[in-house]
Amino acid sequence: MNDLMTKIVSLCKRRGFIYPGSEIYGGLASTYDYGPLGVELKNNLKQLWWKYFVHQREDIVGIDGGIILNPKVWEASGHLKEFKDSLVECKKCHHRFRPDKLNDASRCPDCGGEFTAPRLFSGMFKTVIGPIEEEGLVTYLRPETAQNMFINFKNILDSTSIKIPFGIAQAGKCFRNEITTGNFIFRTIEFEIMELEYFINPESDWNKIFEEWLNYIYGFADLIGLSRDNLFNHEISEKERAHYSKRTVDIEYKFPWGLDELWAIAYRTDYDLSHHQQMSKKDLTYFDEQTKKRYIPHVIEPTFGLDRTILAVLAGAYYEDKNRVVLKLNPKLAPYKVAVFPLLANKPELVKKAREIYKMLKANNQQPATNNFTVIFDDRGNIGKRYYSQDEIGTPFCATVDFESLRNDDVTVRDRDTTKQVRVKTKELPQYFLEKFV
Repeated sequence: MNDLMTKIVSLCKRRGFIYPGSEIYGGLASTYDYGPLGVELKNNLKQLWWKYFVHQREDIVGIDGGIILNPKVWEASGHLKEFKDSLVECKKCHHRFRPDKLNDASRCPDCGGEFTAPRLFSGMFKTVIGPIEEEGLVTYLRPETAQNMFINFKNILDSTSIKIPFGIAQAGKCFRNEITTGNFIFRTIEFEIMELEYFINPESDWNKIFEEWLNYIYGFADLIGLSRDNLFNHEISEKERAHYSKRTVDIEYKFPWGLDELWAIAYRTDYDLSHHQQMSKKDLTYFDEQTKKRYIPHVIEPTFGLDRTILAVLAGAYYEDKNRVVLKLNPKLAPYKVAVFPLLANKPELVKKAREIYKMLKANNQQPATNNFTVIFDDRGNIGKRYYSQDEIGTPFCATVDFESLRNDDVTVRDRDTTKQVRVKTKELPQYFLEKFV
């Protein structure tokens, strides 16, 4: 792990963003828990994604599908047959690796031992439904969210007035029995995906629609503060593409260890709906009222790894100068938007005034507009340490109550990135901050 990654991992645990999973029992490889700040960052990112891809468009609706599906779903989708990776095992230390991740190494990177011959293994997590394992129904934890959307295609047509072209969006947990994990939260066995299936007429210009979606995805990168200079399109060859894809572009990000897949977009043709129609014996065709034709729609699928996106955001935001560490998070993503301080924690009159301002900003029933940002009260240590603490967790603004505040009913507002300070009247604070987070 390089120096920047070491610093990010340390900050995440120290400040309550991300903890190792099951740590008090020695941990569990490649599992992590999101702490008080991490869950706020994660929720902010998901909400921005939903707003950008669902609420701001007229052609997208959302669902929240289950993690455990009828096993016939995975048979129809091809996962039971195709969702397999090649595996080699070290004869000495018995660690296992995917050959494509070894960079042509002929010996184990952990101990130098020889490898066994490659063999295939399933990436699906198997489980059993029923009180008696031997008699239960064998099924799987979903490795992707896509199939929820395909098997609900007909339900959505029947229960809404939406017309093709349209998309179904979903964000949720997925599970893959990964051999090669690592780089913190980049590749884990439990993770979240945000994706959508965009259904189109098979006679439409799918390449044009594909490119339009690719450009729209880059707009999301702009929204969350990922520099386009660190994003690169990798056209996946026919040999490397998933079994269902006619075209796939991986959007790679320049992570601290180098370029790696962040997001992707694929043209899945009519593979999924056709196979589900065949397996289920249900009619999954679409009747086009304009052309009076019936057809099985084709699909373009943008996919976003939530955990990978969080890691990219953290890596891009991490900044050091001579005196401080700063997470220059996009204010829309920051766990806390405003921190309220008394200049001196041992002066009751300052603490009282700071508490009043904190409660005013926090209380949605008093200031309805303030529900767009989260506020924290901090009176630990001296003012300098408080500023640096808030810089490190990415809080965009700090509002400090000093003795002048008692006379003029105003506060000093400090900007995280520039450290510049301005005086703002107490009554103007809600509107002042809201304008910063539009």
